[in-house]
Formats: sequence, structure tokens, C-alpha cells
Amino acid sequence: MTSETELFREQAYVGGRWIDAAEQATRAVDDPATGETIGHIPDLESARLQGAIDAADAAFARWRDTAVTTRADKLLAWYDGMQKNRETLARLMTREQGKPIAEARGEVDYAASFIRWFAEQGRRSNGVNIPAENPDMALGTVEEPVGVVGVITPWNFPLAMITRKAAAALAAGCTVVVKPASETPFSALALAALAEQAGLDDGEFNVVTGDAQRVSEKLCADTRVRALSFTGSTPIGRQLLRDGADTVKRMSMELGGNAPLIVCEDADLDTAVESAIAARFQTSGQDCVAANRMFVHRSLYDEFVERFADRMNALAVGNGFDEASDIGPLIHERAVEKAKALADDAEDNGARVIGRAQANAPGARFFMPTLLADITPEMRIFSEEAFAPLAAVCAFDDDDAVIASANDTEYGLAAYVHTHSDARIRKFMRGLDYGMVGVNTMDITGPHVPFGGMKQSGLGREGAHAGMQEYLETKYYCLGDVPV
Repeated sequence: MTSETELFREQAYVGGRWIDAAEQATRAVDDPATGETIGHIPDLESARLQGAIDAADAAFARWRDTAVTTRADKLLAWYDGMQKNRETLARLMTREQGKPIAEARGEVDYAASFIRWFAEQGRRSNGVNIPAENPDMALGTVEEPVGVVGVITPWNFPLAMITRKAAAALAAGCTVVVKPASETPFSALALAALAEQAGLDDGEFNVVTGDAQRVSEKLCADTRVRALSFTGSTPIGRQLLRDGADTVKRMSMELGGNAPLIVCEDADLDTAVESAIAARFQTSGQDCVAANRMFVHRSLYDEFVERFADRMNALAVGNGFDEASDIGPLIHERAVEKAKALADDAEDNGARVIGRAQANAPGARFFMPTLLADITPEMRIFSEEAFAPLAAVCAFDDDDAVIASANDTEYGLAAYVHTHSDARIRKFMRGLDYGMVGVNTMDITGPHVPFGGMKQSGLGREGAHAGMQEYLETKYYCLGDVPV
């Protein structure tokens, strides 16, 4: 096991070297639970960012031609390093992101699972034979790595959002430049330290830090960066699409969500309440697949609200290092202010506010779990992603009407349905305009799952066979008859 000191890096990782910014320009990173500074990262200038792309480009030809078994072995060594350093990685994540330590351990396992899955999948990148009309010709396809891949990741899942993208790209034969969120860079840099130990130490995997706009503009403008994978807000995604248009960059994006959770009249209420609690409050509500709007059949509505409120009020709020904590801090104080504004708007427009007083929050970045009952489409919470432990619920009477209400959003990432009717399951699965639909469960993700959304929730898929296809080009060949 590597020591915690060895995994805590305050330098960027480029071309197998740990580097500082020119003139030692840095940015501070703090603990959202306490506000204390935990370290500093380099604010890399344009020339150092260019060097990262240069390193990835120089490594690409070599990595592309590396035997798939060797690539797989290095990825598996990276996976083993994460497993051996599970607790160190989890504690580092809780320190910079704030999530409860049990959730952080779970994310380490989740993040590592992508590396293992793609290490194995990399050996199964197959072309196809195409039957030719002319028997003297041979037709087919091969799959080639696209090239250098830029990866831009958010702060809510500082390990998993990197491995889900980077492991797929590396397994496909691409090299990677990662820009982690400035709020949570140390998890990414620890990942780079473990990648270095695994032999990804000569430009295959690079991590740059600093100004997000400066990095994204550099990645989008460089023609050698052939693909860009981004997880974050829809407005930023739109901007990246514009910035990448001049170089016709291949884009894969996981953007905003406004997930509905629908509880039908034949649902098991106990299961539905537990699922709703998990779907709303994991990662302290800071999750793109969190249930943002809950629709409950009128016959179950009052009892659902009562049971949900009881379970919600039993959640422990506190520092993520307290093993008893269920809800940690939000990443910024402005996230707390937004949650308060959404709750105030709903209350002003007739919603019932259920929960503990916000005055009882243990710190400036904590928001006490709150339920907004009887919401209507006129309230901001109906259309805006809360990204906080703020739940919203309303009653419905008709299946067709609730499907229409659930679809009344520009987003289409995840949806959840609770019902035991086969006919209703088929109706909701087909009728909901979402890339992923969970039925009687909120546990819908994993390395084998094609994760992604519809409408303005993103482009492409991550995970599964589809996830690696984002980093492969299909090359067609036609072999004519050659005289001997």
C-alpha cells in the first residue's frame, strides 16, 4: 500500500513527470466541511497545457501499437493499486469533496470497477467481415483508436468520472489529458500517482490543473485532440460544442438532469420510499441522476409524504469523516443559497416545507434535508436541478398525464418508476424520454451499463461496449483481386 503522503500530490502530471506552473502560480483547495485549506494545485499556463497535449500526442503512436494484453496488464495493475489504497483514496475524497466516508469508499470501488471492466473489454474490440457481391473481393472493417482524448470531469464524483472515461479511452488505444474540477483535484492526482506506478508513465495518462476555461479552450482548439469527453452542466456542454466545432471534434457528454421518480398506485410503498430516499439524498443530493421531482399516485400520496419525511428527518447531517453521517456539506456556499432560494420560491407559491430548521445546519456549507410537498410546474424546483438534499413531490391521477409531466423538461438523463404491472412497466419504459429508466430500483449504474441521456442531457454513452466505441473509429476496407 502506498502511503497517504505519496498519493497526496500538489503538482500536475504531464508526460510521466510531476510539474509546477511557471512562477509557482497556484490555487487553493479547501475542505467544504470546515473551510480549511488542504493544499494547493498548479495554475498551469498555456505553454504547460500545450506540453500536456504534446506528451499525449507523442505517446499515442506507441500506445496504439502496444499489444492489447500489455495495455490490459497495465490497466489491471492500476485497478490493483486503487484496491490496495482504497481507504487512503476514500479519505482524500471526503477531505476535498465532503461526501460521507462510506460513500467515498463506495466510489473508490465503483471507479476501480471501470478500469477492470475496460481492461478486459479492450481485448474484444473486433471488426467485422462484410459479405461481398464479388467473390474475388474481401470487405470488412477494423476499429482504430481515435487519437488523443481530452477529459473534463466534475467535482461530485472525482474518481469515477475520470476512470469511466479514461479507462475506456486507454483500453481503446488512445492517450488521455484529464482536467479535473479545481474543487477536487487531489483525487485525480492520486489516481495519476497510481497510474504512474502501474506503468502509465510516459504520456499515456496526463492530469492538468488550473483555469477550466483556459484548459478547455486549449483542448478544443488543438487538432491533435480528436475527442473530448465532458461531464458537467448543460450550458458548459453547449459552449464546448461550439468551441470544438472548428476542429470537428468528436464529443461525448453527460450533462444536466431533472430525473422524475414515479410511484404508481400498485407500487410497494416501503420499497418506493427507500428508493426515493436513496435516489434523492446520495452524494448529499449532488448527483445528476438524483430524483429531482417525485410524482406519487394520489391514493398513496399522503402516506408516502409522511413516511418519506420520517426517513428524511432521521438522516444524520455532519462532517463526512463521522461514520454516522448520511449527509455531508455541499461543495460551495452558493449551492446552499440556491437550495434555500428554491425552497423559498416553492413555499411562496404554495408548497409545504417539511424538515428540520436550516438554523440547525452544522456549518456554512450544509443544507438540512428538506421536502417540498404539493409542488406545481410554476415553481422553480419543477424545472431546475436542485443539486442539494432538497426533495420535491406532487400527486398524480393518470398515467398518461404523469408521463407528459415527467417529459416536460429539456433534460432526459434518468427516470425511476415503481409499479408491479407488466403492462405499466412497458408503457413507462417506452413513454419516458430518458436515456435510463430504473423500475423498482434506483441502482442503475455500473461499468457494464451504457450510461447516458437523451435531449439536452448529453451525447453518447459511457460504460459498456458503447462506452469504448466513443474512442474508436470504424475503418472500412475493400480488398480487390490481386493477380499472383
